[in-house]
Amino acid sequence: MKERGMIFNAEMVRAILDGRKTQTRRVIKNQRQGECWSVRPASNPCASNHTHDWWLPNATRPYSALICPFGTVGDRLLVRETFASGLCTESTFAYRATHKPEDLDEGWNDVIKWTPSIHMPRWASRITLEITSVRIEQLNDISQADAQAEGMELTGWRPTYSDPDSGGDFQTPYDNFAELWESIYGEGSWQANPWVWVIEFKVISRGGD
Repeated sequence: MKERGMIFNAEMVRAILDGRKTQTRRVIKNQRQGECWSVRPASNPCASNHTHDWWLPNATRPYSALICPFGTVGDRLLVRETFASGLCTESTFAYRATHKPEDLDEGWNDVIKWTPSIHMPRWASRITLEITSVRIEQLNDISQADAQAEGMELTGWRPTYSDPDSGGDFQTPYDNFAELWESIYGEGSWQANPWVWVIEFKVISRGGD
């Protein structure tokens, strides 16, 4: 079992703590462009996190290996989030996802300085996740159920299941995930439809447990 850090924004940290988020999608580096490429589970893994391979049509062997940088089933992820350390000791923390200025002790607000998630050390991480599944798919293939597992919800007016086109202003979990993705990765990132790692996880520990 290995431990690796993984960055989550404040909204997604809250979704994890609420029990609404059990998946995360991350873009695969060194994307293969074009419909000729496909991905298959690794038949002859060279490492524990060699989970899949790139394939070309009519090929008799894989083109190249896909090594998951986040680990494999059973490995752990240390959630990295925006935080502030204590005034006097490292035992006191504020986390932007769950702490508001008015909730902090007297004296904090005058000197508090938030540290970006990318700079969070291991000792400051309050949430530990265990990977339960690793797979690959293209971004736009996400289902409504998986969008919910990403922490998304149906928002606005809810239509009836028997008549989903009955009117009203609402967005499905899929719609909300697409909007969130573009807010993080920029305009056109959803339409680009990249290949992504789909990491499913369960919470092992959280601050205060």
